[in-house]
Amino acid sequence: ESLPVLMLLLILCVLDWAFYTIFDTISKHSFLQYTFSSSHHLEVNVGGDSMLARLLRKTIGALNTSSDLLIESSNIACLPKPMGMDSQDYMKAFLPAGLLVLLCLTQAFSYRLRRVIAAFYFPKREKKRVLFFYNELLRKRLVFTKLRRTIIMQRAQKQGRPRHRLVDWCYRHFPFLWHFVRRRCVVCQAPQTSESWVCPTPGCGAVYCASCWIDMGKTCLACTPRDELSSSAYSNSSDDATYAE
Repeated sequence: ESLPVLMLLLILCVLDWAFYTIFDTISKHSFLQYTFSSSHHLEVNVGGDSMLARLLRKTIGALNTSSDLLIESSNIACLPKPMGMDSQDYMKAFLPAGLLVLLCLTQAFSYRLRRVIAAFYFPKREKKRVLFFYNELLRKRLVFTKLRRTIIMQRAQKQGRPRHRLVDWCYRHFPFLWHFVRRRCVVCQAPQTSESWVCPTPGCGAVYCASCWIDMGKTCLACTPRDELSSSAYSNSSDDATYAE
């Protein structure tokens, strides 16, 4: 139950780092600044000493103006200003998730401690409990061995079925098709190779890879009767195990 929380937190941190990188790149490489400057000067000179000249100097001379304009503008107000998370922020984010995982582990070991305390005060009950689980393990191994041999026999029967004549004709005329229809080991389902061993018993034809053939004690579990099987063929089974009492 803690893994989804940790995965979500990790995804959020990655997204935060990605967005920060994108916005920081935009703010650094998208800065634009404009500067506009202008200068305006208007001056009208009227010469002469007559009354009309004096009148024109008083009236038209008021139009003489002089102005300088300088405008600077930029898009800094529109650019993003990201703030990245530092190590303390990441620690604060992951600290609750770490405490959650620690509490899960504490709960699991506290349950084990409960069994240890019960075994200390009730040793006879603990002995019955251990014997029960031991016998249950032996029973499961016995069932697994029988089930494994049944599966091997079914796979061997499936491999030994005769193919259609048309299929054999295609395989004879198109040898490259054998690469796609190679038989597999009846134990581990590994593709057949030149080192694989094929049971020569008529009607069997079970395929074993080299390692599985050695593990089976060089005995075909598909066609060999159960009474004739060697103990090495069932080295991992518990058929002959005695239940504890």
